[in-house]
Amino acid sequence: MIVQQRRVLIVDDHPILREGLRGLIDQQSDLIVCGEAAGVDSALQLLRELRPEGMVVDISLGKESGLDLIQQARLVAPELAILVLSMHDEMIYAERALRSGAGGYVMKQEATQQVVSALRCVLDGRMFVSPAVTERLLNTLARPTSSRPNYSVDRLTNRELEVFRLIGTGVTSAEIANNLHISRKTVETHRTRIKEKLGASTAAELVIQAATWLRDG
Repeated sequence: MIVQQRRVLIVDDHPILREGLRGLIDQQSDLIVCGEAAGVDSALQLLRELRPEGMVVDISLGKESGLDLIQQARLVAPELAILVLSMHDEMIYAERALRSGAGGYVMKQEATQQVVSALRCVLDGRMFVSPAVTERLLNTLARPTSSRPNYSVDRLTNRELEVFRLIGTGVTSAEIANNLHISRKTVETHRTRIKEKLGASTAAELVIQAATWLRDG
């Protein structure tokens, strides 16, 4: 009996990880890697050219955001099954990834077989997240909006979170603008909004908060 192989696009800015993931997926009788990309533009181009059934993507793509790619990919290929495979804490990013259009979230330290299971799950149209994330999502939905806890970092938009993360690395506003391909004025606007949302009274306090969050996350 011939098994129909479902084609998967890998998007990660680390060549070694792409190679390892390709080897893992190509070992499966029902899956095959049809292409690889390191960034947003190349991934979108391959989506249009190859029309894969699934895509495995990291949150961080060098200076670009995997969340931005997910949102754009949804416009290019609405039926695409998307699995996020990332080193970033799922309690911070999983819900954002799902809201952006991903079908599942797996952290890179998980066993390889779980990655394969998660990929098959999203390809079948089902959602895949860890039990901890599932419990958090269900608890959030079960509580009235007025009684839900105010998770400070959760209040940030995807772009604000990216700016906040870069602030924690100690880079300047000019460097953040260059990394994210936005103007310095836009960065300063994000800084102001982040300070308001997190209750930071000074720029120095914001840097300390960001560095602490980055270290503990």
